[in-house]
Amino acid sequence: MTETPRLDRQVCFALYSASRAATAVYRPVLEDLGLTYPQYLVMLVLWESEPKGVKELGEELGLDSGTLSPLLKRLEAMGLVERRRSGEDERRVAVHLTPAGRSLSSKASGIPRHLADAAGLSADELEQLRTTLERLTEALHRAH
Repeated sequence: MTETPRLDRQVCFALYSASRAATAVYRPVLEDLGLTYPQYLVMLVLWESEPKGVKELGEELGLDSGTLSPLLKRLEAMGLVERRRSGEDERRVAVHLTPAGRSLSSKASGIPRHLADAAGLSADELEQLRTTLERLTEALHRAH
């Protein structure tokens, strides 16, 4: 006899619940910066290295252009980024931080610590969890 699947035993539900809980912890901190969580992710990538091509940015974040374009449009309207067409290839659009976008980085520097404190895990435990989740993500991408 096969056991009936239970919600509390599903890895997918644990991941979903953890993701929602983490986003909820981020929300008030990000509201102070005027950012949504997806906008914060875009800014994180740009703070690491900019300019970034729109296609490159989408690949790094795992977002299609239909999702990324409105995010970029909103960040541009907020004065945090600029999209510029390449002089060499009109089809290529690069995303650049504005001075306001660059300065927001220092205001956001405490956000990872905020999540770590809320999680109640040590730095080593968080690093191990991140590594495990990256391995899981890679394996699941290969599986489909």
